[in-house]
Amino acid sequence: MTSAAIYGCSGLELTEAEQAFFAEVRPWGFILFRRNVDNPDQVRRLTAALRASVGRDAPILVDQEGGRVQRLGPPHWPKYPPGDAYLKATNDPLSARELARLGGRLMAHDLKAVGINVDCAPVLDVPVPGAHDIIGDRAYANDPALVTQLGRAMAEGLLAGGVLPVIKHMPGHGRAFGDTHKELPTVHADLDTLDAWDFAPFKAMSDMPIGMTAHIVFTAIDKKRPATQSRKAIRMIRERLGFGGLLLSDDLVMNALSGTLTERAEKSLKAGCDLVIHWNGDLDEMRQVAEGVGKLKGRSARRAEAALARIVHTPEPLDVRAARDRFDALLSGRLDAAKGPDVGEAQA
Repeated sequence: MTSAAIYGCSGLELTEAEQAFFAEVRPWGFILFRRNVDNPDQVRRLTAALRASVGRDAPILVDQEGGRVQRLGPPHWPKYPPGDAYLKATNDPLSARELARLGGRLMAHDLKAVGINVDCAPVLDVPVPGAHDIIGDRAYANDPALVTQLGRAMAEGLLAGGVLPVIKHMPGHGRAFGDTHKELPTVHADLDTLDAWDFAPFKAMSDMPIGMTAHIVFTAIDKKRPATQSRKAIRMIRERLGFGGLLLSDDLVMNALSGTLTERAEKSLKAGCDLVIHWNGDLDEMRQVAEGVGKLKGRSARRAEAALARIVHTPEPLDVRAARDRFDALLSGRLDAAKGPDVGEAQA
């Protein structure tokens, strides 16, 4: 039986200590970051070694949004644009949908080729004026309807290529005036406002297989606890947003959460997250997380099984060269203008 956790590893290859730890605790899956990525052959070896350490075809995740958040990049992989570039490039929602789906399909091709089958994208957060730029150009638009349309297009492209999308950050990160990597933001908007704006894309895409929570306090839902650790917020994600898929915590190491890593894991799972993520590959920290993580069982295990059943093992046919040429042509001349400042590796 697997444990309700997803872990990172420290480098380009697994150490003996990491192999022994993973074999012992048997996490549901793994997540890669830039420190784990050099070239395609190396990533394929690493993903194979991670799966071998637990003796099964474990899911392997990555944050591959494009723009500031792209773990696999040049010179071995193409540079993809940030979320807001799709609409900027075409100035037409229908054309932008085609472009976003094509981007998702091409990303899936890249990821599947090196053994990665879950992408922590699309971002469905809808920024409001003055919000912290931690989301910024990662958002597809500043309007819930457009975010929904382009987010679904990206998700459909990923699914068609055999990679599961993860919608994030539930129930919405676009109104936060702080960076959850550094602090715990509090959102004071009333429930009707949240429902009409922040929740809207997540409600419209509640059929997606996997979602990720936000480390944000929404006073209209729970005045004390961030959504990741709030039973009230998780219940709202399940009931009001209608999300029946597998729910992951955002990274436990972020400073938005407090307490020991064991406590953070316990609180997140007790609130209703199905799985917790620890990203940085620190073995001592992973051992602490493992103390707060039980077995993946019951409804959480069923949701995990249902999510994995959504993986298409024979991807939609793709002429990669023609698809890349069309993708680049549609984006022509707009990539440089769409770039934003680089965001640190912990971005998720």
